[in-house]
Amino acid sequence: MKNIKLSSVYLIPLSFLGAILIGAILLALPVSSAGGTWTPPIDALFTAVTSVCVTGLVVVDTYSHWSLFGQAVILLLIQIGGLGVITVVSTLMLIAHKRFSLSDRLMLRDAMNLDTISGLLGFLSRVIRGTLIVELAGAVFYAMAFVPRFGFRRGIWVSVFNAVSAFCNAGMDILGPDSLIPYRNDPLVLIVTMMLIVMGGLGYVVWFDLAGKIFTREEEAAYSKEIFKRFTEHSKLVLTLTLVLIAAGTAVVFAAEFRNPETIGAFPLPMAVLNSLFESVTFRTAGFASIPQKSLTEVSCIAAYFLMFIGGSPIGTAGGIKTTTFYFYILNITTYIRGQNSAQAYKRSISAEQMMKATAIVEVSMGTVLALTFLLTATNPVGLTDSLFEVMSACATVGLTRGITPILNTAGKIIIIIGMYLGRIGPISMALFLSGGRKEESPVHFPEGNFFIG
Repeated sequence: MKNIKLSSVYLIPLSFLGAILIGAILLALPVSSAGGTWTPPIDALFTAVTSVCVTGLVVVDTYSHWSLFGQAVILLLIQIGGLGVITVVSTLMLIAHKRFSLSDRLMLRDAMNLDTISGLLGFLSRVIRGTLIVELAGAVFYAMAFVPRFGFRRGIWVSVFNAVSAFCNAGMDILGPDSLIPYRNDPLVLIVTMMLIVMGGLGYVVWFDLAGKIFTREEEAAYSKEIFKRFTEHSKLVLTLTLVLIAAGTAVVFAAEFRNPETIGAFPLPMAVLNSLFESVTFRTAGFASIPQKSLTEVSCIAAYFLMFIGGSPIGTAGGIKTTTFYFYILNITTYIRGQNSAQAYKRSISAEQMMKATAIVEVSMGTVLALTFLLTATNPVGLTDSLFEVMSACATVGLTRGITPILNTAGKIIIIIGMYLGRIGPISMALFLSGGRKEESPVHFPEGNFFIG
């Protein structure tokens, strides 16, 4: 990183692109396929993109098409994509005791979406340690279910793969052709998966805030009523929005699918509730499925569009526009409607610039989804419901599909590849990349015009 002159506007998108290209080359090799044959370039590229962008949409079965080497490459790409390429490179520099220049620190700050370089390397170290601990814990719990089913060696590999994939919100698995549908009645597998997804989606800043406040030795922390008040305003907002979205999603899916025999209609009540909860969690950028997505009612699909679009929270492994972005977007609208000059959350003011940025992210992301949905529908024989589901899943890096990913033609695969890549780096980031990140003041100032809107 020492000799890199590019700004983060260029380097972050290019770093993901570089990882994708290297991954695609490795996956195309005969050693990566179970049959020892070359994988078609478009399929290798698609798999590399879905791995680095932690999406989970696949055009070939991960469990059967790829060899152990190929699966290891995919797992490595998922881990790199979940943490971020710049973060991984910085970690290697940290391990090698390399000196971080100011430009290195600024690059890492931008890659991790932070607003300061103070304590940056300590934060990075905690992120890596926390990630490894959570993924290891997930693998241990998974092993309780998978080792008896697959045997020790295979069971351990499946457990590690699933733990990394779930925490990084990738949604890829090597269990079989039906994701977690065979485990729809296994509370252990479903609960562990949900916990990993939520942990990855909350964001590291929230992690460390909760750990610092809940596990503090101060006597006053013993009173549970005071704990929430001690969190930062960001943590309060993320936790509140996360709980509301998960609860609302669970209620909608349960109500919409309760009488649907092809999803949860035939389940006992406790398992129907658990699978509804799982769907609500996995809709928000995870990609695992415990019930067939093709069989979902249109009401559940609409809920899925909404939850996928929002996604997880900042500075984590989840995709989507992020919970706080959506909240600021709504706040921007309501502030204008009410004629207010400022907005607040948890007794903290929210700047107009933050609300404008949130509005730009939402509008550009929405426009991207609509454009790609139009192109996919025009180039492939799929209905609007399935096409929008596929594109939303790609752009929000979710990975759920209603069964159309494997049957997409080359044009369709390219459209989804573009959606996954834009979803990982963000459409706004791509726009800044193309413009060079320039913020130019107009040299000419005109009199204010008398225009009419609305």
